[in-house]
Amino acid sequence: MAAAHLMQGSSEGRFSITYATKPEYMSKEEIESVGYQWADYNEITERYDPAKLREGWNMLPDGEEIYYVGTPALGLWKCDD
Repeated sequence: MAAAHLMQGSSEGRFSITYATKPEYMSKEEIESVGYQWADYNEITERYDPAKLREGWNMLPDGEEIYYVGTPALGLWKCDD
């Protein structure tokens, strides 16, 4: 299911997408084969701890600004209200 979702989504070149997976469940080669960047889940969660991030923009202690999507399978949506 995850591989099918990866093939259907696209940033259309507007931003980069990195999927962090545990290599034993989904490999770097699988992620990169459909055009996304890959990171090792165990390493990346040390820096980007999902328990500490909030949905949307986050500023890290070193000044790096990231956009966090906790459930990427739901997609990115925009609502103009």
